[in-house]
Amino acid sequence: MSLDWPIISAVTFLPLLGALFIFGIRGNDEIAVRNARYVALWTTVITFLVSLFLWFEFDASSAQFQFVEKHDWLSGTISYHVGVDGISMLFVILTTFLMPLCILASWEAITERVKEYMIAFLVLETLMIGVFCALDLVVFYLFFEGGLIPMFLIIGVWGGARRVYASFKFFLYTLLGSVLMLLAIMAMYWDAGTTDIPTLLAHTFPATMQSWLWFAFLASFAVKMPMWPVHTWLPDAHVEAPTAGSVILAGILLKMGGYGFLRFSIPMFPLATDQFAPLIFALSVIAIIYTSLVALAQEDVKKLIAYSSVAHMGFVTMGLFTLTAQGVQGGIFQMLSHGIVSAALFLCVGVVYDRMHTREIAAYGGLVERMPIYAFCFMVFTLANVGLPGTSGFVGEFLTLVGAFRVNTWVAFLATTGVVLSAAYALWLYRRMIFGKLEKPSLQAIADMNPREIAIMAPLVILTILFGFYPMPVLDVTAQSVEALISNYQSALAAAEQAGVALAR
Repeated sequence: MSLDWPIISAVTFLPLLGALFIFGIRGNDEIAVRNARYVALWTTVITFLVSLFLWFEFDASSAQFQFVEKHDWLSGTISYHVGVDGISMLFVILTTFLMPLCILASWEAITERVKEYMIAFLVLETLMIGVFCALDLVVFYLFFEGGLIPMFLIIGVWGGARRVYASFKFFLYTLLGSVLMLLAIMAMYWDAGTTDIPTLLAHTFPATMQSWLWFAFLASFAVKMPMWPVHTWLPDAHVEAPTAGSVILAGILLKMGGYGFLRFSIPMFPLATDQFAPLIFALSVIAIIYTSLVALAQEDVKKLIAYSSVAHMGFVTMGLFTLTAQGVQGGIFQMLSHGIVSAALFLCVGVVYDRMHTREIAAYGGLVERMPIYAFCFMVFTLANVGLPGTSGFVGEFLTLVGAFRVNTWVAFLATTGVVLSAAYALWLYRRMIFGKLEKPSLQAIADMNPREIAIMAPLVILTILFGFYPMPVLDVTAQSVEALISNYQSALAAAEQAGVALAR
């Protein structure tokens, strides 16, 4: 599928154009600040509307890359090569959808260095979209690593009291893992003679080499997801980040690890994937159970939601590495659902934080008496986080568990305990904050959500319920790409078996 105009480049670089507009605004008076906010808002809204053309024009019956653009860039070896398939297209839409909500959420919360803040977010949007569209390894790596810089600044400049510690921890963890991925990219180029991703997908790497490459990519993607035990940067980053920073961190940046597994680790290194899948299952089950138990002990509401994100990403990795249609589809759906639900939960935290300036769970109680609309929104997202049938959270978790059950019943059984634990910490949090008596004097005059906040929450509530009852708009788009991924994986294993390569399972 191709349009007469370069839609991928337009979606990718429109936010950068908006950032340049804001950079050109002179002064720091109220008019300049207001203009910066409106330029950022309209840029992200227009980018989202343009990105919808990808969905409308996408051919769901094909597993091929679509809307492809390719131009020579560096010495005839590295090309500016972009495009999307059924897997990556939805992550582009999710990114462009969340960005206007982030700008609106920051409207009154950010009062210092507003222009620089908006520029950082727009640059980050370009880099995030580029990750999901890149069809060249070097281009992917540049976008993947480039996203660290604006996020580092967002946490480090506009974050909480321990923002510098949290931003450096985030930066160093993710950078260290990515250094190994860079070495792997160089090794892949030496073996295959190209960095073109579609060409590499058809290339067969030697079995011994696949193991090393697989672990090098795992080092980067495991930190990004984050998987246990390299997850410790996430709670600190979430707690210190401004609300919109937490939304992007949970909604998009965490998904880059899962996307990397789908784009590189599984299709390019099938023998290593088959060999080390039990390792991923073990780490996933530990993440699901351990971080759920840790969430039960949290007193900071942002930290609790951050640990729940680690647990939910455990379901994703478990589903992806089952290499069954249900597991992979469930993993992708879980990532998209989590992108909506976790983003909404952090926005909910931001609503009360803007009023009370504390994230301590003990500081709240009885909010339903003063904030009924807020209580309803928070309830929808809490139940979706638990995985209640009728919400988008159920579909992804159920499919990943079905996929796991087909491969290993013990993995499925242990992961199911995570569903029970998630209900425990999520409902405990909701009861503490929303129900009970309104006894604290500081809460007596707290106001319910204003029209701007309702406008932010409404589309998230609608999508959470819509995809819970009717997930097919997502599953139909990803179906062909997932089928091709599994088919190519099984063909690679069959070919290796015929050649006499020993397989683990």
